[in-house]
Amino acid sequence: MSAISGRFWRVWRRNLAVYRQNWMVSFLTPMLEPFLYLLAFGVGFSRLVGDVPYGGVTVSYTLFLAPALVAMTVMNNAFFENTYGSFVRMYYQKTFDAMMATPLTVSEIITGEIVWGATKAVIATAIMLLVISLFGLLRWPEAILLLPLAFLGGIAFGSVGMIFTAVTPHIELFNLPFFLFITPMYLFGGTFFPLEALPEWARYAALVMPLTHLVNVTRALCIGFADLSALWGLLYFLVFAAVAYPLALRLMYRRLVK
Repeated sequence: MSAISGRFWRVWRRNLAVYRQNWMVSFLTPMLEPFLYLLAFGVGFSRLVGDVPYGGVTVSYTLFLAPALVAMTVMNNAFFENTYGSFVRMYYQKTFDAMMATPLTVSEIITGEIVWGATKAVIATAIMLLVISLFGLLRWPEAILLLPLAFLGGIAFGSVGMIFTAVTPHIELFNLPFFLFITPMYLFGGTFFPLEALPEWARYAALVMPLTHLVNVTRALCIGFADLSALWGLLYFLVFAAVAYPLALRLMYRRLVK
């Protein structure tokens, strides 16, 4: 692999310039998604569920759900950007080929892409925090820590997305990682119901999923309840990102340099 310098920010600035051309469309999803989820689940479904036990305390279902929406937004934005977004720039638009004709190295290009994916996760998280705050479901100033957490989660999920980009031959095949990797975490990562509601084998399987740990940390910051699971979750993501990021660089180098 090639060396990395601060030139990767040029890739980041290029993606930012493109993003600014359609920023209003990009703002709509993180603005409307939490509102619709909280309206449907918080107003409608919560009347059937009532309060939910979590970490030895009882919270409303709406308060239980809101942090999970933030975590899912981090995952979706970073993973989508570094799968479909990066694949289009690499395969169809030939943007990577153009950048490789400059002094930029492959590692700098891929780093810029992953950091951009994490940046989009932070932007979406910031918008969601504003919306969720209207429902009174966040603890301030602790909630501000969700922004650096979103960046860390964005690096981790963006790196995994780039790994899939490196090994996926056709864009249609991205349905597989979304179905086999994202959907199970979306449903069973402690998002819509506590892990205690799952069978024992499923709880252990959920602990392997990165979204489970991101949800735990976001809930700790939103609800104000911190235990060892939140600390382990933060450590998990640090290790996860430290492994996934260099692997993404290596696999993309093999794909781009033939």
